[in-house]
Amino acid sequence: MSWRVVVPFKGAPGSKSRLAARFDDATRHALALAFLRDAVVAVRGTSAVAGVVIVSSEPGLTALFGPEPGLAPVELTPDPGTGLNPAIAHGVRVGRAAAPDDHVAALLGDLPELTSDELAAALDAAAKHPLASVADASGAGTTMITLAPAVDATPHFGGASAAAHAAAGFALLDLPVSSGLRRDVDAPDDVDRIASAGANTRAVLEALHKTVARPGA
Repeated sequence: MSWRVVVPFKGAPGSKSRLAARFDDATRHALALAFLRDAVVAVRGTSAVAGVVIVSSEPGLTALFGPEPGLAPVELTPDPGTGLNPAIAHGVRVGRAAAPDDHVAALLGDLPELTSDELAAALDAAAKHPLASVADASGAGTTMITLAPAVDATPHFGGASAAAHAAAGFALLDLPVSSGLRRDVDAPDDVDRIASAGANTRAVLEALHKTVARPGA
């Protein structure tokens, strides 16, 4: 069984605007890009994933996600610019155009603690349902939805999206709250709770800590 995984990325300006209470524009963009890179590393390393579609108009992403032996290829497609859910729906169409018989997953790009093993287990569970979803750690939001081949549905990310997806017929996957697939980063406190980030996020966080620790900073 093969999967196409769609990952939206807003990019700059306005990256991770909910972190603005603590971080300036440049830092938020660096964090957002690091979160994306770590999430995509986990996705590409998942054996069931045959391809990744990143929906974004951020310049320079092609250089970051080029071909690598043993990893799923990445296709970049421009963001239509009409919001998160239309971007995801566009990515699903792009993924299905490339491989109509593949299952499709759409997950957020702010999952710096996601591992390939966690994603593989979630996709295996999701394959038992025509539609499935994963709630964030709070239980209110959504970090991933999945669709079986030839099954169509409207994404409902944002706000109380877990309930919206349930009402739309998405089966809620029972994953531990500690799973990196449930630990998205929305608010400044979420940054503090990052415990086992990927290499890109660790590098940005370590640079931030050094800046804060430097006398006079």
